[in-house]
Amino acid sequence: MKLIKSLIPYIIIIVVVVFIRTFIITPVKVNGTSMYPTLEGDEIMLLNKLGKIDRFDIVVLKLDGENDNLIKRIIGLPGETVEIYDNQIYINDELLEDPYGYGVTYNIDPVTLGDDEYFILGDNRIVSLDSRVFGKIHRSEIKGTTNFIMYPFSKIGKVE
Repeated sequence: MKLIKSLIPYIIIIVVVVFIRTFIITPVKVNGTSMYPTLEGDEIMLLNKLGKIDRFDIVVLKLDGENDNLIKRIIGLPGETVEIYDNQIYINDELLEDPYGYGVTYNIDPVTLGDDEYFILGDNRIVSLDSRVFGKIHRSEIKGTTNFIMYPFSKIGKVE
């Protein structure tokens, strides 16, 4: 009985850590160069599984058939129409001031997003696999947002 009593604090700690990692926050690794220059491959970030999603948030998603998580930036929000032409992004026919895009992108016809749909782009538009290729993203495919680099330690801190 004394042994069980002494183990209870450790069991509680393990349960709390598992709960936090499963439902609130967890580390995620950046793969590839699609978010360059904002993020680079092999950086470790904190994924926030709670909260609202806004334009320009960096999100982590898991698509069917993909082995790795994808990390991209939210461009279009539910109910909006997104169009790209002449290397410019338009939301509901208004030019979007996009301070994050790097490189030339190709034109896409207008895409109207449903109530639970988002349009995402990688910052490195030249190489990014994103909504220009696989279309709209449903909210259920988004695991959460991320904006904090944990590793490498020389880059630790918040990113935009």
